[in-house]
Amino acid sequence: MYKVGIGFDIHALVEGPILKIGGVEIPHSKGLIGHSDADVLVHAIMDAILGALALGDIGQHFPDTSSMFKNVNSLELLSYVYKLADEKGFTVSNLDCIVMAEKPQISSYILKMRENLAIALNTDIELVSVKATTTEKLGFIGREEGIAAQAVVLLQSSN
Repeated sequence: MYKVGIGFDIHALVEGPILKIGGVEIPHSKGLIGHSDADVLVHAIMDAILGALALGDIGQHFPDTSSMFKNVNSLELLSYVYKLADEKGFTVSNLDCIVMAEKPQISSYILKMRENLAIALNTDIELVSVKATTTEKLGFIGREEGIAAQAVVLLQSSN
């Protein structure tokens, strides 16, 4: 049996915080703001997995009203979400993600992102795809006001 899920997340870019995408700290003059570490890519992936399992969204599992999740490493939360899938008898068959950002250019960090995600999901790096695009200077992403990410996951029954 297979289950498909899609996830989307967006965070504002502001002066101050560290920019972390896919568990990788990326040097940049701005970072993403959020309750946790605001890792937009990991958040989209968590929502995709939770959606595939019909278990709601990350806000239900990790509410921003809880101090327990303040500044937490999103890869730790992704490992928890993976455990939920594992408990239901599913593994990651394929993960395809895209990060939408005008700046910074993230292509040199993608391999490390894929490695981080594969570890958190207890899967092979060959099953994890991360791509990047700009919006050709259009909209809030093009104005460098935020970064968005989208993920599609295919879960396979391990039974």
